[in-house]
Amino acid sequence: MLDEATKFVSAVEVKRTKASPFDTLTGILGELAFAQFLYGDFRKNNIGNNKGKSDFRDVEIKTSAFPFSTHLHLLVRADYKEKRKPQFYIQIILNLPHTDSTEIPVGTQAIFCGFATCDEVEKASKKDFGSKFSTSAGYECYYLPIIQLHPMADFATALACHRKQNSGFVGKKSYI
Repeated sequence: MLDEATKFVSAVEVKRTKASPFDTLTGILGELAFAQFLYGDFRKNNIGNNKGKSDFRDVEIKTSAFPFSTHLHLLVRADYKEKRKPQFYIQIILNLPHTDSTEIPVGTQAIFCGFATCDEVEKASKKDFGSKFSTSAGYECYYLPIIQLHPMADFATALACHRKQNSGFVGKKSYI
């Protein structure tokens, strides 16, 4: 998966403030991991075809490369959130061995921390979390502690309910 992700970096890299030297690769790996989770095949991704849109129709993948801790947060840049309104945000942590890691090693675990709805992110507090280079990143993020996210075990049901509600279906709906 790491080799496949590396092929996309130059095509999708965005010239913006970066929190780490491998931000683009981190985001791509998160999208590939989610494609594997959702479709059972990481090659069924939208990388390169979703510029300015959510990563997977109504799902935005937020990926951070950092040693895993329950004290981490789902972060959504305020400026990006104003441009897109996906129904769900999913937080994935690429579990690096050290905070000062300079690369993402082969075999790094992608931890699916959980998901939040667009409404939950909009109600969250905002702050500048800084970067690996500085205490100020120059932009604010909405943030939710990962321990407050909905479990991934509930995601398929939440996504199916959302898509059914927005499909134009007319008739009786029941949920379990």
